[in-house]
Amino acid sequence: MDTRQAQPFGVDFGGSGIKGAPVDLGTGQFAAERIRIPTPEQATPANVAAIVEALLVRAEAASDAPVGITVPGVVKHGVVRSAANIDQAWIDVDADAVFTQRLGRPVTVMNDADAAGFAEARYGAAAGQSGLVIVTTLGTGIGSALVFDGVLVPNSEIGHLEIDGHDAETRAANSVREQYDLSWQEWAEALTTYYRTVEKLFSPDLFVVGGGVSKHADRFLPLVRIETPIVPATLKNTAGIVGAALLADERA
Repeated sequence: MDTRQAQPFGVDFGGSGIKGAPVDLGTGQFAAERIRIPTPEQATPANVAAIVEALLVRAEAASDAPVGITVPGVVKHGVVRSAANIDQAWIDVDADAVFTQRLGRPVTVMNDADAAGFAEARYGAAAGQSGLVIVTTLGTGIGSALVFDGVLVPNSEIGHLEIDGHDAETRAANSVREQYDLSWQEWAEALTTYYRTVEKLFSPDLFVVGGGVSKHADRFLPLVRIETPIVPATLKNTAGIVGAALLADERA
């Protein structure tokens, strides 16, 4: 018997690579080795769909496995509505239709931060947490995911809140820390302003902080002065794939 039939497949589409793997939903871990193919220079919907097809073939993904695909943009009912860090050709494209036609199977397309946040809520730092969990990823920008009692509220985009007349991520993203060579303390001041604003608006029960910089969480999170508990993410770079597979399975 081919046990892969019960394992959904997650694909994480990023600026430098398109990565995928089948996921064991019992453990939240990859069921086979992750495969990565470089993102094409012209990362149009058609070109990315071709890469995803090649990835599924290489992985020998089961023909009936649910497939979830992340896109770094707002996704409403399968249609991409923003493209801040990807090819502008994605805007207003029905990504569900593009991938379904190319792959010959139903797919679930979602925002990348939503997928990663949902995975953290199910298997990572927020597993078992009731109430409202807000997962933020600190990188080039600030991605976000809201999960209430285990249910994802998609496309929150709270990294783009206007604070003191500025888009929040232009003041508090990790790229800003790197660009201006800020100390951890200086950056923590900007993060405190950001998280206090989010705290005031949403009154969450827990913040989870992801992104590559989260591996240095002990150097800056203790300096963020807010009332809500705030902890680093634990799934690291597996979260997008795991979350994509999980959401695809739930919506299959």
